Amino acid sequence: MRARGQSRTTGLLAVGVALTGALTAGLLAGPALAEPSEQPDPTDRQVATGELVPGTPCTSSARACVDLESRSTWLFDAGRVVAGPVAMRPGDPEAPTPAGTFAVQWKAEQWTSRERLTQMPWSVFFAQGGIAFHQGDLSTPSAGCVKLAETDARQWFDYLQVGDQVQIH
Repeated sequence: MRARGQSRTTGLLAVGVALTGALTAGLLAGPALAEPSEQPDPTDRQVATGELVPGTPCTSSARACVDLESRSTWLFDAGRVVAGPVAMRPGDPEAPTPAGTFAVQWKAEQWTSRERLTQMPWSVFFAQGGIAFHQGDLSTPSAGCVKLAETDARQWFDYLQVGDQVQIH
């Protein structure tokens, strides 16, 4: 029931404010939620194991290896280099390519970045946030991805499978 002199709109507004307050209090009392970028997807990370593959910064458990400093990447089979080193272009300081050990999550022959509205042919996604190996212009930095020349991007796409380990150093 409405209090005397209270309009229907004011009464509904009061109920809405009360509910919003209760919901906010409940959310604030709950566990603190981090930004998505602060909560890595547990399926992204794998453990790098094995001996270092000669001439690379990666271990034999990797199927793909990236050296950010030299801007090089390789493909491995049981600790043996099967392709590379080939040139690659990582992200810049504003959108760096993440270092670590990851797993290939999914692939797409043709993909358009939703954030940047750019084409990403031969995409092999391996890290949270849409980070992938893909074809791109090596003269400009990526938005965190590992850009490859067309021939190399196709080879990485054909070779890597979902679940394969990717190490980035």
